Amino acid sequence: MNPLVALAKSAVENFVREGKIISPAENLPKEFLLKKSGVFVTIEKEGSLRGCIGTYLPTKENIAQEIICNAIAAATEDYRFGSIQENELPYLAFTVYTLGRPELIKDISGLNPKKYGIIVKTNPIQLLKRNDVVFNGSLPYKSGLLLPDLEGIKTAEQQVLIACQKGGIDLIRENIIIYRFTVNKYGEKD
Repeated sequence: MNPLVALAKSAVENFVREGKIISPAENLPKEFLLKKSGVFVTIEKEGSLRGCIGTYLPTKENIAQEIICNAIAAATEDYRFGSIQENELPYLAFTVYTLGRPELIKDISGLNPKKYGIIVKTNPIQLLKRNDVVFNGSLPYKSGLLLPDLEGIKTAEQQVLIACQKGGIDLIRENIIIYRFTVNKYGEKD
């Protein structure tokens, strides 16, 4: 099993069984202890999605810490599912994605849903031009993210539409900006 996937699995199993947050294994390749990256962890149970949470920019001191935190969050905080229970642990499969830095694109011709994930955000400049009221000191923007190479998504238009739906963005009323990013994908068979 890939060491990053083993780390995600161990983080979830320890947290679910004992409520403990593990430390990164010392046998991980050094790059995952020295480098930073956004990370997504996907958990499936018998082929169906059971949890998926991540960060598109790094928030922790290294990739290993990012995996541990996001694996636990995928198991316990994905609003679409309840927390994973101990009796489910033998049936889970993990995938870890390390993300490249997002880059702004000018139009969807720069997208390829097999190669790039996307982040769609409402455009804060357009919000300001419309004179929207800002109540809490931050702009009221929305965002949605999709990883690349998802089953059933064949076109850039589909990818953008689904990302907007995830983010609650109304394409008729709101202007958007789009970022693309690459991933390195690690599964249990890698």
